[in-house]
Amino acid sequence: MWVNFIFALIPIVWLVVSLTALKMPAARAGIIALLLAMLLAIFAFKLPVLDTATGALEGIVGGIFPIVYIIVAAMFTSKVTFKSGAMQKIQDMLCSLTTDKRILVLLIAWGFGGFLEAIAGFGTAVAIPASILMTFGINPIEAAVICLVANTTPTAFGAVGLPVITLAQTAGLDVMHTAFIVSLQLSVLILVIPYILVGLTGGVKAIKGVGFITFMSGLAFALPQVLVSKYVGAELPAIAGAIVCILVTALLAKKHKDDPTYAVASEEVPKHTAGELLQACAPFILVFVFVLAASSLFPAINQALNSATIKFQIYTGKNAGQFSLNWLSSPGTLILVATFIGALIQGMKVGEIFGVLGDVIKGIGKTAVTIASIVALAKVMGYAGMTSAIAVALVKLMGPVYPLIAPVIGALGTFVTGSDTSSNILFAKLQYSAAQTLGVNKTWVVANNMVGATAGKMISPQSIAVASTAIGQEGSEGEILKRAFKWCGIYTVIICVFLYAVGLATGNLHF
Repeated sequence: MWVNFIFALIPIVWLVVSLTALKMPAARAGIIALLLAMLLAIFAFKLPVLDTATGALEGIVGGIFPIVYIIVAAMFTSKVTFKSGAMQKIQDMLCSLTTDKRILVLLIAWGFGGFLEAIAGFGTAVAIPASILMTFGINPIEAAVICLVANTTPTAFGAVGLPVITLAQTAGLDVMHTAFIVSLQLSVLILVIPYILVGLTGGVKAIKGVGFITFMSGLAFALPQVLVSKYVGAELPAIAGAIVCILVTALLAKKHKDDPTYAVASEEVPKHTAGELLQACAPFILVFVFVLAASSLFPAINQALNSATIKFQIYTGKNAGQFSLNWLSSPGTLILVATFIGALIQGMKVGEIFGVLGDVIKGIGKTAVTIASIVALAKVMGYAGMTSAIAVALVKLMGPVYPLIAPVIGALGTFVTGSDTSSNILFAKLQYSAAQTLGVNKTWVVANNMVGATAGKMISPQSIAVASTAIGQEGSEGEILKRAFKWCGIYTVIICVFLYAVGLATGNLHF
C-alpha cells in the first residue's frame, strides 16, 4: 500500500516543487507531470499503454471543452466591456455612491469584485478593484491585500460556476446538489469576510458605524447564492449574489451618513444616465438571462439545447464512460452569444468584436496547455488507481479525522496551480475515494475541497503577481504575501474546524 502511495504522489510532488521552488512555467510543469503519471501508470500500476494514452486524450479533450471554452467566453465578456468603455461607466457609477472608504471597499472589492469573479474570473476580480481603490487614496499594498481576501469565497462559483461544475463532474456527483452543499458550506465565511475587509481598512474600530451595512453586504451575497444553487443551478449563484450584494449595499450607502474619519479624497466622478448604465451592463444582463433561460427552470429550452449534445467514447479501458459534447447548452456558447449581442448594443462594430475574440484566443494558449495537461493528469491517475492509492493511505494515516484536513488539500491545490478549477480536477476524485473508504457523505467531503480551494487562492503566486502588477509595485510580492498569509491561515483553520464540526453534528461525518 505505502509503495503505491509513494509512486502515486510523485506527479503531485513534482507539481508542488516545480511551480513553487523551481518557478517553472505552469504549462511545462503540467506536461512533465502528465508524462510522469503516464509512465507510472504503465510501469508501476500496470495500466495498458492504449488505456493510458486514451485516458490522457480524454483528459485533454475534456480540458479544452468545456473548461478552456468557458474561460475564453468569460474573458471575451471582460475584454469587450473594457474595449467599449462600458467598464469605466460601471466603475463611475459605483464610485459615486459614497465617500466612506469602508463602504467603498464593500462595494468595489467585495460586491463588484465578486461580480467580476462570477463573470470572468482569472485575476480580473483582484486587478480591477485594487486599481480602483488606489484612486481613492487607499495604500497600494492595503488595496492589494483587501482584494485578495475579498476574492476567496466568490471563486467557488467563478467564471459562471466553472470550478463547482468541474468539481462535481470530476467526482461523478450531481452538479446542482454539489453546488448547493458548497454554497451552504461557504455561507458563514461569506458573512465573516466583509467584516475582515472593513477591519483591513482601519482596524477593528472601523467596524463601528457600519456594522449593519457590513452584515447586510454579506447576507445579501450569501442568501441569493444558496437559493440559486438550490433551485437554478451552478452557473448563476455568484452572479446573483454579487448583484444583490451591490444593490443592497448601494441602497444602504445612500442612507448612511459618511464618517469624516474615513472619508476619501477623489476626483469628480462623471455622471451617467440610466440608459447609458443599462447599455454598459448589456453583456452582463444578457449572460444572466441566457444562462437562466437555459437552466432547468425552463425545461423546454433546456431539453431543446441539450438535444444537440454529441456523445462518443475516448477511453478504451474498463468502466469507460461516454464523453459529452454539449456545444449548444454549454455556458461557453451562451456567454459568447450574449456578449456578441451586448457588444452590438454598446455600439461596437462586428470587426471590432471578432478582433477582441481573436486576441483572447491568442492569449489563452499557455493556460489551455496547463489546464489540458492537468485534466489529463487527473484522468490518468484516476484510471490507473493512483488517486485511490493516495486516498486509501491518507485514510489509513488519519482515520476518521481525515475530513478535518480535507479543505487543506483543496487549499494546497489552488496555492500550487493558482486555480480553484485545477485544484478540483486534481483532488476531487481523491476526496471522493477517501469519503467512500470512510463510509461518510461523499458530497460533503468533496465540497470541502472546493471550500478549501477558495483559501489557497488568497496566497497563490499567480494571485500575488496579479495584485502586485495591478497596484504598479512589481517586487512587492513578498510584502503582499506576508500580509495575506496570516488571513489565509485564519481562514483555513476556521473552515477546517467549522466544516468538520458541522459535518459531525449533521450526520454527514462520523467519528
